[in-house]
Amino acid sequence: MTAPATLVVGAGQAGISLVAELRALGHDEPVVLVGDEDEPPYERPPLSKSYLRGEHDRSSLTLRDAAWCADHGVELVMGDAVVSIERDHRGGRATTQSGRHLDFARLALTTGAFEAALPVEGAELDRVLTLRTLHDADVLAAALRGSRDVVVVGGGFIGLEVAASARQMGATVTVVEAADRLLARSVTPVLSDFYLAAHERRGTRVLLGTTAVRIHGTADRAEAVVLDDGRELRTDLVVVGIGALPRTDLAVGLGLEVEPRGIVVDRRALTSDGVTVAAGDCTVGPNPFTRGRPGRLRLESVAHATDQARVAAATLLGHETAYASVPWFWSDQGDLRLQIAGLPHGADQLVIRGELGSESFSLLSYREGLLIAIEAVGASADYVVVKRALERGMTIPANLAGDSTLPLRRGLQTAVTSTSDTANDRPPSAPRS
Repeated sequence: MTAPATLVVGAGQAGISLVAELRALGHDEPVVLVGDEDEPPYERPPLSKSYLRGEHDRSSLTLRDAAWCADHGVELVMGDAVVSIERDHRGGRATTQSGRHLDFARLALTTGAFEAALPVEGAELDRVLTLRTLHDADVLAAALRGSRDVVVVGGGFIGLEVAASARQMGATVTVVEAADRLLARSVTPVLSDFYLAAHERRGTRVLLGTTAVRIHGTADRAEAVVLDDGRELRTDLVVVGIGALPRTDLAVGLGLEVEPRGIVVDRRALTSDGVTVAAGDCTVGPNPFTRGRPGRLRLESVAHATDQARVAAATLLGHETAYASVPWFWSDQGDLRLQIAGLPHGADQLVIRGELGSESFSLLSYREGLLIAIEAVGASADYVVVKRALERGMTIPANLAGDSTLPLRRGLQTAVTSTSDTANDRPPSAPRS
């Protein structure tokens, strides 16, 4: 085969989005997409929700199948991980686990992340499971069908989505969270409190400020989780969801700048060598919607993986571009749908629209008088208005937003940024939808 012009390592959401964007931009040279799973690129969000409960057809998860790849001149390599890469500014060679050599002129790392392991005795027992891949979901779904008492270690999005699914499948569920609130790294304290109450109303037991220190079992089967206060939770299934770690080993081998949160990239998705691009869950970099707050950010979402991958594709082809998408995310936890746009961290004011007890409300976060984020539960109309406002550099005065009888769109105003904001903190144009 002719040496590939572009090698994309990682066949998840970011990888297939990058490949599709290359073709959309008119790039017609050979492309090789390499993934370590025996599956074509697929959707991950349903894995902890509808797919886990048996409500989502497996084939419908596929984003782009082998036929699409063949039709678009893309060689799809499945089930054969890249283990090493050598390169210079002219190109290089990657070696896979099977010993195959792949020559390239351009390189993109979309290696994703892997689920963190629980560092306790007994974590290796059978029926102590994590959820990251389609194979993981198949194993977990089968285990849930035969489980009565489920312990979920981790009160983040994956943990709470799995807890809700397990409860809907008839299990008794206990969530063990080391932090003093749920979703502590991602949402405002008010929303954390809401989800605690909502899950408890639905029958889930939640233990905050509590750590699992050991898992007991016999014949390699988990039977109890021992907590740091000495309590034991009887169980026949443990699900661990304590966070995901970026896959950076290949970047380290290439000598790229890497920090614990991921491969360092700039707004063009370029790594430190100035020629390799990276995108998705494996990266950390600047974000224009931090509104003047310095520092790099790691985002884990389908939207971010897709949007950053498009930027990376354009950068590979020499187009002037920069990441300028409003961060957005959703989470379905049973019958509750959460939608987030913007970054609520660092807010100095919070406006509540609606009643939390009604389970239909929105929380608007402000900093220095400017709208920076929305967290909406069952309030999609509010979410859409705020997301569009953030994309257009607009705000909604807090006093108007607090009046739930007033549609948010009537309060839209052009935002006036503070002097601490720099030109680079503002998006150069509205991002693609």
